[in-house]
Amino acid sequence: MQKGQYEEPVSIIIAARNEYQNLKKLLPQLYAQEHPDFEIIIVNDQSYDETYDFLKAESASNPRLRVVNVDNAPDHVNSKKFALTLGIKAAKNDLLLLTDADCLPNSNQWVSTMASHASDKQFVIGFSQYETKPGFLNYFIRFETLLTGIQYLSFAALGKPYMGVGRNLAYRKSLFLENKGFNGYMQVVGGDDDLFVNKHATNKNTAVVAGSEAETTSIPKTTWKSFFKQKLRHLSVGKHYKTGDKIILGSFSLSYLLSWLLLPILLIAGGELYLVIGSFLLRSLLFYITFLISTKKLNVTFNVWGLIFLELIYVFYYIFIAVRALFTKRVTWS
Repeated sequence: MQKGQYEEPVSIIIAARNEYQNLKKLLPQLYAQEHPDFEIIIVNDQSYDETYDFLKAESASNPRLRVVNVDNAPDHVNSKKFALTLGIKAAKNDLLLLTDADCLPNSNQWVSTMASHASDKQFVIGFSQYETKPGFLNYFIRFETLLTGIQYLSFAALGKPYMGVGRNLAYRKSLFLENKGFNGYMQVVGGDDDLFVNKHATNKNTAVVAGSEAETTSIPKTTWKSFFKQKLRHLSVGKHYKTGDKIILGSFSLSYLLSWLLLPILLIAGGELYLVIGSFLLRSLLFYITFLISTKKLNVTFNVWGLIFLELIYVFYYIFIAVRALFTKRVTWS
């Protein structure tokens, strides 16, 4: 954005429960954002660590920070959605920028970059990656996150937005209030981000933004159990998507799985070896090129040489999670 050009006021909304350590890291980076007019609203959602005292002291010394305290949430609603709703209602600006307490902006231009794409839009969908740490679990988490990001960002860029991530998402308070917020899925665990996008985003009211200045980085899970629980929650939310989106995404996932599952079947069945192997290698090459281009576009550091192995693991992982999500009646937040 050119110097002197109007920059719309922004309200940054964060729901936090027992996030004292993460907020200590996050708030200085939010204060340092180079945007002329923004406020930070932290909703302290029933924390029992040092969050309350920390935020009380911070809000007394920094006028940009406003704190909303939640002591209890109604039994029939999801507590995070309730907390976000209170934070959104407290916002003084129409343009809302949402993230999580364990997310850090990749630059001091994050707020300005996201806001610059919202001039005539209701939604701005951004990307959030995970920190790079040692170990295969981290490698797989970053692969799965990038694969998911390529999918939803590409669909949105093609005029078919179906989800966003609450770690880096902007929308308008007026849109939220006009549509009664999270009405219809207030009791669903998760979905405060992707279900809201799925329900209200269109090809005309949505912008997609990529690049390091518009991204955030989050803390990844450190155990397979916690990672599976997180992904089970995310996939379970997909059952509430629009029917058309479920058909498109189901077809996409099925074609992805079949591209792997048919390989051994065709080889065993005696298919022409050069055709079977050649087709699979061509498909793998195109996937590799897509991943390579996407890492550069999203400014993600990722070792693409392990893609074949990661894809193979992903096939079994996806089947396991999909079956669990299909038959799991109750999904918990933690």
